[in-house]
Amino acid sequence: MTEQTAILPADKGRSLWADAWARLKANRAAVISGIYLMIMAFACIVGPFFTPHDYTTIYQDYNRVPPSLSAYPKPNQLDLAVKDAVKRARLDLAKWEEKDDKIITSVTSGKPIDERVTRYLDRSDVLENTLVTDKSADGLSLTMTSDVEKKYFYFGTDNSGRDVLTRVLMAGRVSLSIGLLAGLVAVVIGVLYGATAGFAGGKTDEVMMRIVDILYALPFIFFVIMLVVFFGRNFILMFLAVGAVMWLDMARIVRGQALSIKRQEYVQAAEALGVTRWGILIRHIVPNLLGPVIIYMTLLVPQVIILESFLSYLGLGVQEPMSSWGVMISQGAKNMPSANWLIIIPALFLTSTLFALNFIGDGLRDALDPKDR
Repeated sequence: MTEQTAILPADKGRSLWADAWARLKANRAAVISGIYLMIMAFACIVGPFFTPHDYTTIYQDYNRVPPSLSAYPKPNQLDLAVKDAVKRARLDLAKWEEKDDKIITSVTSGKPIDERVTRYLDRSDVLENTLVTDKSADGLSLTMTSDVEKKYFYFGTDNSGRDVLTRVLMAGRVSLSIGLLAGLVAVVIGVLYGATAGFAGGKTDEVMMRIVDILYALPFIFFVIMLVVFFGRNFILMFLAVGAVMWLDMARIVRGQALSIKRQEYVQAAEALGVTRWGILIRHIVPNLLGPVIIYMTLLVPQVIILESFLSYLGLGVQEPMSSWGVMISQGAKNMPSANWLIIIPALFLTSTLFALNFIGDGLRDALDPKDR
């Protein structure tokens, strides 16, 4: 009887990208950070459409109110709003009371009161729809009823009475878009320039890197002023150009990696087998450069965000009424300790985003490192 040998199917090989994706999914910190960044980006893009206030709306009666899950106005704010409205109307306040979400205000005066004084209460951000419900025969006393306009400020308000929740989400749009935009521009230019210099070598490498040294010697603020002159105060165009300046570090990193990789045995073997220089660059050089490039990209995004804060402080970056996390932190620092939420809330958004970027960068570095397989 002839024994038949079972033939087992051969294991299918995995590409570099499939292997990297599997290794990245196994990194729990990187996966959680990626989910967090997606939620953050979604909240910043969609959130301002659903918040109860616009980011430019100013509530004069709600300057620097602390975060609260309950509705405003509080009793002390009602008292201040009523007294301020009566004072502006040049009347004497007899009494006021809250009943069934309405404010009943009684006032007196030494001369007959014009019923149009209701507009003084309606001017407040706290009261609305004021009506005269009772008036004395001599016209020297008046009773008015006003609706209480309930507002929610879950993250409080700033010095101007603007909702911090809406502004921190709008600021996230600006900070994330600036960081990603300038970072992508810097990475694309730096990788192409550095890989070309490192892989070409010789005099080409010398000339290209001396150009980088010359650009390093020029003051950065000089470039910024030039960019503002040419592009104006359009921050998207300006930070595209800023990214075109910040590629210098990336070019040096990529050039050093390319010099090291092109001396490896697998590259020499590919050359011996007749693989073209373009094929070597695409199949061997660039994939092995991705680890350092992505790590630098995750560090470049927060660097650009901090740079944007510095430029906005000088008046060259984001202008009111737009804002960014860096600008909000800068403004909040001026209000400590009386209104510490103005710095704590944007700082939490910024630091949590930076932590997430760093965890993703570490995960991608481990997934794309050819020596750690």
